Parts: sequence; C-alpha cells; structure tokens
Amino acid sequence: MKKHAISLLVENQFGALSRISGLFSARGYNIESLSVAPSSDPTVSRMTIVTSGDDRVVEQIGKQLNKLIDVIKVWNVSDYDSIGRELILVRVFAGDHSQDEIIRAGQAFGAKVVDVSEKSLAFEMMGDSQEVENFLNLLKTFGIKELIRSGTLAMIKEGNK
Repeated sequence: MKKHAISLLVENQFGALSRISGLFSARGYNIESLSVAPSSDPTVSRMTIVTSGDDRVVEQIGKQLNKLIDVIKVWNVSDYDSIGRELILVRVFAGDHSQDEIIRAGQAFGAKVVDVSEKSLAFEMMGDSQEVENFLNLLKTFGIKELIRSGTLAMIKEGNK
C-alpha cells in the first residue's frame, strides 16, 4: 500500500474537522497524519491528510470527501510533482555521548538545537518524510527521549495543477 497526501480546502467552520475525520473512521480508512490551519483566506482552512491505500481506495476517499458540505476542493497531491515537509521536535539522551557529537549529528541534517541540559539535547528539524526518518534513525543510536511530529504539509509545485 502506497502513502498518499491529500490536500483539501475546507470551510473554516465548527465541526468540519470532525465530519472529515468521521468519514475516514466510518469507512475504515486510517489517517497517518493530519495537519490543518487557516489559509490566506481566514474563512477557508487548508488540510493535509496522509493515508495509505491503493489508487482505487484513494480515489474513493476523494469522491467521498467531495460530497461533504464543508469541502471546497480536494487534490491527491501524490499524483503531482509536489513539495512535502514535516517538522519535528526531538529530545535525545546525552549521557553516554558527548554533546558535541550529538550536535554534529544534528547539523548534518540541518537540525537546530533548541534546548540543552546536562542529560539531553532537543532539536528542531524540518524536511521531507525520508529526511526526517533518516535523522530519527541516526538519533536512535543516542536514544530518543521524546518525539513530537507535525505531520506532513504538502503543496503541488507551480504549473502542475
């Protein structure tokens, strides 16, 4: 099963998120990540949902989403040349390794140190899903104490719609 990023424009109204997530739940579709915030128009929100499924399942999800009253437009961003980013905050143990060694590892991925203590370091890192996974795999060698992920944000590249 392939991951798909679905982007939606929705009316910025009470209950819209509940109705959209309820559609996924009622039909047994899993939401792997969800990000939602107002767009440049404060009455409209942009939502990015990452889900897994074959092309037929994701096409059906799109059709069902388009039936919802709050939904203005739906794109399967994965069908286009697109840009995807995820933000993470991650805290690693610093007990058995030098802080300099951990900081160098973070810098190799463009991560920024946002908190330092005697026992741990916290990083902020942004990248595509594969870059984030590669960074987290490296940090596992130090020991991940805490991890917070934003979920994927995705945008179709200009000239591809």
